[in-house]
Amino acid sequence: MQYQSTRGSAPLLGFRDVTLAGLASDGGLYVPTTWPSFSREDIEGLKGLSYVETAVRVMAPFTGEDLREDALRALCEQAYGRFSQAAVTPLVQLDHRHFLLELFHGPTLAFKDVALQLLGLLFEKFLTGSSEPLTIVGATSGDTGSAAIDAVAGRHGVDIFMLHPRGRVSDVQRRQMTTVLAPNVHNIAIEGSFDDAQAMVKALFNDAAFSGRFRLSAVNSINWARLMAQVVYYFYAAVRLGAPAQKVAFAVPTGNFGDVFAGYVAARMGLPVERLIVATNVNDILHRALSSGDYSAGTVTPTAAPSMDIQVSSNFERLLFDLAGTSVAEQMRGFETSRAMRLTNAQTEGAAKIFASDRITPDEMNATMRWASAEAAQVIDPHSAIGLAAARRAEVPAGVPVVTLATAHPAKFADAVERATGVRPSLPARVGDLFDRQERYDVLPGTLDAVRDYIAGLAKPRA
Repeated sequence: MQYQSTRGSAPLLGFRDVTLAGLASDGGLYVPTTWPSFSREDIEGLKGLSYVETAVRVMAPFTGEDLREDALRALCEQAYGRFSQAAVTPLVQLDHRHFLLELFHGPTLAFKDVALQLLGLLFEKFLTGSSEPLTIVGATSGDTGSAAIDAVAGRHGVDIFMLHPRGRVSDVQRRQMTTVLAPNVHNIAIEGSFDDAQAMVKALFNDAAFSGRFRLSAVNSINWARLMAQVVYYFYAAVRLGAPAQKVAFAVPTGNFGDVFAGYVAARMGLPVERLIVATNVNDILHRALSSGDYSAGTVTPTAAPSMDIQVSSNFERLLFDLAGTSVAEQMRGFETSRAMRLTNAQTEGAAKIFASDRITPDEMNATMRWASAEAAQVIDPHSAIGLAAARRAEVPAGVPVVTLATAHPAKFADAVERATGVRPSLPARVGDLFDRQERYDVLPGTLDAVRDYIAGLAKPRA
């Protein structure tokens, strides 16, 4: 399997090199040159398989010769052996047609664990025998940071620098990052938004002098390997609801467009997906893009669903590229200059074939948390509630089950859940001492120079 950049001028790479690189050298994102195709019989063959075996079958076409099937299986067994649920991503029924896909049973209680536990192991495997250290630079709106740090803390040959917007993540999210005291972990709180942090990360990758001095890699969903791992749970859930004979719709609380793009990949591979429902909060750039073709960034509004407080969704570029069928370099350069663009007719019409979208207000989010608690005996977090609110009013054909991705454990947002429902969720026992642990992080101004100088002073340069 080879991978190409969405901007057309970076060299083609194999899976190993794409994983270690993260962002393409031309500023684009890597996608496969061709999508693997699963037949009806292939999907039928996933019935009754464990999550690990499902993962091996779904991901093997993407890893190709760079990772043998037995090696991939061993990594999956190690990654998903750390989850508290044997099913890894269990389905929970809410009513006659709505289901939750619980993605928060990993070590940091968020869906990011499903991909990042594996990605950390891939980094370690692909670096074996290399004397050149890896410098991971990432931005987080809350959950990516903790999951990535957990996955690489203490691993040989890897340093991680994680940026988060100061005061704009929950206390649990912050502490899951800042209480990891491994010497290869560096937490940076910046004065600014997640979009500011994400822009800095991209700028560092595109800084030839900096990226030439350090071997940079990414753990954000700009890294293809992370997206690949997220494709698995769409197959796992759909097969349990009757696929391939039965179509399934998915509602996804969306910020950076990575999780829902994984669903799009599953559909491109042949999974019978009726609809991908993109659920946003009031930071609704993706809803505007999909409903009217207007991809224009506004000012980020802080909400009780901080992981969705985003106005620039990096992975949307992958969708635009796939729908255009050619490089989107000029289109993305225009957006980066003006922070506004219109989707082409081909992009708008192509997206409409599988995507729907909705904008959920804080009141609607709170009402959905109350409904889930009162009517389905489920306590859900604000992000999952936004997804469920969109799912419950989406136009989906009768008889098609609708799966909402539950992206975080409610205890990560206990204050918001308690305000809405009167119920204060408790942290699972395995992280119950979180608020007793020592924190360590540095606060920096929201400038590229400050972040670049900080990383350059601590990271290990190329040999």
